Amino acid sequence: MNIKLIVGLGNPGEKYKKTRHNIGFILLDLLAKKMNTDFEFNSKFNAEIAEFKLGTKKIILCKPMAFMNNSGQVVSKIINYYRIDLNNILIIQDEIDLAFKKIKFATNSSSAGHKGIQSLINHLGTKEFQRLRFGIKHKTNSLPTEIFVLKDFSKEEIEIIKNLTIEKLVLQK
Repeated sequence: MNIKLIVGLGNPGEKYKKTRHNIGFILLDLLAKKMNTDFEFNSKFNAEIAEFKLGTKKIILCKPMAFMNNSGQVVSKIINYYRIDLNNILIIQDEIDLAFKKIKFATNSSSAGHKGIQSLINHLGTKEFQRLRFGIKHKTNSLPTEIFVLKDFSKEEIEIIKNLTIEKLVLQK
């Protein structure tokens, strides 16, 4: 069976739930809801996993329950267990260099200082995987990056995110 793995990067715990750094988790929660599936914790992978079928393809959604900087360890376990080809992986990450809600796809690019992406590169031994870079930059931000990414989205921003058609973005890639 053809398997596609979609990983949302974020940090576990209620404290981080609505933060900019957790856009990967937020978007996967929206996708799971739209696809009528639920996440369950899988201790073998240390991840919350949701699955559904799309035609003949099995889609696995993954929210690593390791902190962002250690997410590569979780993802590499899943890839090895299911023997998923790197061409069938999509990583959803926050991107401080893009304006809020702007989306850019990247493959074979450096981590650009994103520690979650660097963890993936280190554990997978390659940069050859697809990434959906979701813009979190706010035009009035003057905070250092490490503080800004841990700030919650505003109520208005959350509403904008909830109205995205995320399934069209990630399921066609």
